[in-house]
Amino acid sequence: MKTPNKNLGTVWGRDSEQPVFNSLNGDLEADVAIIGGGITGISAAYLLSKAGLQVIVLEAAEVGKGTTGFSTGNLYAPIDSRLFSLDEKHGGDAVKEVVASRVAAIDFIEERVDEFGIECGFQRVPWHLFTTPVEDNGMGEILKEHRAALEAGLEVSTRVPADFPLSVTDIITIPGQAQFDPLVYTRELAANISSRHCQIFENTPVLDISDKDPCVLLTHNGTVRAKKVIMATHTPKGIYAVQAAMESKREFALAVRLKVPLPPPAIYWHATAGGQYSIRPYQSSEGDYLIVLGRSYTVGKNDQMKGSYQSLEKYIRSRFDVERIDHIWAAQNYRPADHLPYIGKSVGDNNIYIATGFAADGLVYGTTAALIISDLIQDKNNKWEQLYDPKRLTPVASAKTVIKENLHVGKELLKDYIFYDRNTELNQLKDGEGKLVTVDGEKVAAHRDGQGTLHLVSSICPHMGCIVHWNEVETSWDCPCHGSRFSIDGDVIEGPAYQGLAKPSK
Repeated sequence: MKTPNKNLGTVWGRDSEQPVFNSLNGDLEADVAIIGGGITGISAAYLLSKAGLQVIVLEAAEVGKGTTGFSTGNLYAPIDSRLFSLDEKHGGDAVKEVVASRVAAIDFIEERVDEFGIECGFQRVPWHLFTTPVEDNGMGEILKEHRAALEAGLEVSTRVPADFPLSVTDIITIPGQAQFDPLVYTRELAANISSRHCQIFENTPVLDISDKDPCVLLTHNGTVRAKKVIMATHTPKGIYAVQAAMESKREFALAVRLKVPLPPPAIYWHATAGGQYSIRPYQSSEGDYLIVLGRSYTVGKNDQMKGSYQSLEKYIRSRFDVERIDHIWAAQNYRPADHLPYIGKSVGDNNIYIATGFAADGLVYGTTAALIISDLIQDKNNKWEQLYDPKRLTPVASAKTVIKENLHVGKELLKDYIFYDRNTELNQLKDGEGKLVTVDGEKVAAHRDGQGTLHLVSSICPHMGCIVHWNEVETSWDCPCHGSRFSIDGDVIEGPAYQGLAKPSK
């Protein structure tokens, strides 16, 4: 089994025409500037513009085609790290509030679908967490999650549905969760709110922000001044304290054609000793797909990446009658130390709001963040603002992950600078390869594309100086420290870095 040499792209948005938004060209002013046109930014833009504020959205690429468009389109009240783990860290009251906030977010999405008639395949489906005889990691996890879900006020069943696609040892089912096409939803919502009161710009990366009164946002083709700024960028741009309390992870997803009919519509979470697999059926004009998401790996860790993909393909082929794999992609997430996102003003910020640490639950948490931050900007009380406050202090709940993450960053810095590949010659680089080399004493990331053209950029991440690693599956340079990712020509794809990888000086 070989690791694929390219990303074939997601299944989303193929059933509808995509609205187009212009790039910024000139200087503008607004009440609120939102950086990022994913589900977080567009949901916040809807709420704030509806409240009468002048809003500008600045998207570095295309609306919805970042993290939002690389999700699996599942909406659910539980969380990837488990409700019982949240209970152990924060207590039962916090779990109830987390569930309530996530239920409210799913309802918000459904209301917008109905309000604008968005044809994104939104449907209510059951959510299943289960184990199987082949890879049973024990009934303890299922029992604990069952108790936590009941205490949080969720309806839970332990009966195995008659048409369940796999043999099951233990299962819990929560009805009334949902699925949709996240790209169509986000882009259509953006199209419906776009107006002179809510201006949306694509292909407009923000290069710098000044937290002043007003804030100043610099782009290539204009400056935006705004009273308030929302960083709806998945992880905040620049250097923030919360970055030391988050792990940067990626997960592969496959969309496969089966030789048999799809399982019933549902969210299937298979808990195994080696990690969790998430499965959902999806029907489109292209055909019927089974979408499966695999176990996560650390950004920049090439050995983990290969193992993650290979285990995912092995998993799906061993359990379903697969005809072929049509789509392959990877999604990034930032896992917070204490299992709660960071939503609101961070330490030291006056007019800038952040929304990050969503783990693998970003569609719902992103909408939750929009609900909270839009209230904060309007000086309204929000019952969940303290729960997700970035300034919260949870030393016991966070300590293990914070220590682990900072040791990881220090190790990467030390390892890469001491053991940097000084012996690789550029003329030995094969087509499709990427390697770290030293050219005239300068650390360089080198890639030779399929046409034999050599691409050279600095290998030093501009965020905090770590060395980037080659991602052969997605043909990108990935930073293992805080998750910044760059194209072969050094442009920022993802992460906290404002600037791209520099060009070599010689």
